[in-house]
Amino acid sequence: MLEVLTQGFRVARQRLRGETEITDANIEVALRDLRRALLEGDVALEVAKRFLARVKEEALGQVVRLKAGKGSDAVRVTAGDHFTRICQEQLTALMGTGDTALALTASSRKPAVLLLVGLQGSGKTTTAAKLARNLKEQGRKPLLVAADVYRPAAIDQLVVLGERIGVPVYRDADQDAVKICKAGVAAAIQQGRDVVILDTAGRLVVDEPLMRELDKIANATRPSETLLVCDAMIGQEAVTTATAFHARLTLTGAVLTKLDGDARGGAALSIREATGVPIKLAGMGEGLDRLEPFRADALASRILGMGDVDGLMADFSRAVDDEQQAEEAAKKALAGELNFEIFLDQLQTLSRMGSLSDLVAKLPFFADSPLPAGPIDDTELKRAKVLIHSMTPAERRKPSLLERSPSRRKRICQGAGLSAKALKELMKKLEMMRQMMALMGTQAAGGGLMAKVPGLRRLSQVNSMRTLDPSALAAPPLGGGRAGRPAPALPLGLPAAPNGPRPKIDRTKQKAKRKAQRQARKRGKR
Repeated sequence: MLEVLTQGFRVARQRLRGETEITDANIEVALRDLRRALLEGDVALEVAKRFLARVKEEALGQVVRLKAGKGSDAVRVTAGDHFTRICQEQLTALMGTGDTALALTASSRKPAVLLLVGLQGSGKTTTAAKLARNLKEQGRKPLLVAADVYRPAAIDQLVVLGERIGVPVYRDADQDAVKICKAGVAAAIQQGRDVVILDTAGRLVVDEPLMRELDKIANATRPSETLLVCDAMIGQEAVTTATAFHARLTLTGAVLTKLDGDARGGAALSIREATGVPIKLAGMGEGLDRLEPFRADALASRILGMGDVDGLMADFSRAVDDEQQAEEAAKKALAGELNFEIFLDQLQTLSRMGSLSDLVAKLPFFADSPLPAGPIDDTELKRAKVLIHSMTPAERRKPSLLERSPSRRKRICQGAGLSAKALKELMKKLEMMRQMMALMGTQAAGGGLMAKVPGLRRLSQVNSMRTLDPSALAAPPLGGGRAGRPAPALPLGLPAAPNGPRPKIDRTKQKAKRKAQRQARKRGKR
């Protein structure tokens, strides 16, 4: 979604690489790149102008320090690093800071009422179900009200979604949306429900009869939250839509949907600045669990290509069933003991964390290098699972069995219905995962953000080993080193090379040597 904006900020940052000060000349070049990226990213023109003016004012007033930190922790910084920090602060302020929690105060006489409004096709019905699911997990007792009497099958869609998440849906044969909403609130009081979510029909701001209907619904139900559900893919039109709805209904917040799509992201940067209405929720996928609180600092970090570690931690915590088991598996992986059994468990965890494209965008490794072009194919995960499920338990635990046995590889490919090339690629991916886990272990050892990721917390214990000889910290051989046999020394912090050259062995000489040893033993017995 954020590729256009991220690329623009990356280019602007690289313009200042190597500079020791921020001047009028070099800041103008960087801001020109930013202006182009913001406009191509569908950010409203006036919003872009105000943002660039604030960045320039802040940047020119800064004294560039060439070092950050103290003592051994000090690192060299450049004008580009200062520029990135300023952009992050201004992006966060642009999208809104402060509390984005929903107002859910309820009583026995009046439940909290959430009114969802927006254009046609913005995703209100799905968002209503996602929101109900989230509130149910928080211990609330929500009730969905199907008040979209204009779109065919809209009511049936909400009923189906309500059954999937186990939340009741109030429906009525009456075609008057105002009466349905009012009766839905009354039904919630009778049933002891503390939150009512009103799913209204999509409407254009120029459709005066439908806008008057919204006025009547708001007056009849007096909602505690009036949320504009806005499609992130509509670009600059989001400002016009939000402004018109806010002038009519006094919105209390906005919900951005389809943030995982190929939208340019301009809506996220424009709504708060243009209307003052905070973005409270963000839809990050089609699944009913893919609605999360909007965090401006996290999105700003992702736009700048610095990832979202907090979001990654939340996804990981939600996807991992047994955190202690995950920690043990991570420790084994760091020790060079990663096998297909652990790899399969990691693949299943990744599947529960959402799309790979969204996951990779949250990794903090791509500040100065672009992400892979195009969407990352999730079907690779399915192929890997099929291949691993075709292996025996012994083969999963000891991948080296496959390297030595072509017949095993042939049997696995036939059982999975895939080619030998697919299995070969999977074996390479296992080696790549070993390297990635070694890298994460190194970051955890440094006490960085990755040390906070569930499953890697215990890896911070490696800090206490930094004073040891680097050869003592080397990973064992990739096949799993034998007890008592020392591992080859590696530079500290570097993963073991998965495909290093093997020494050539003269098997004829070895055979002759073993024969001579046997003959010597026989002579000794005589």
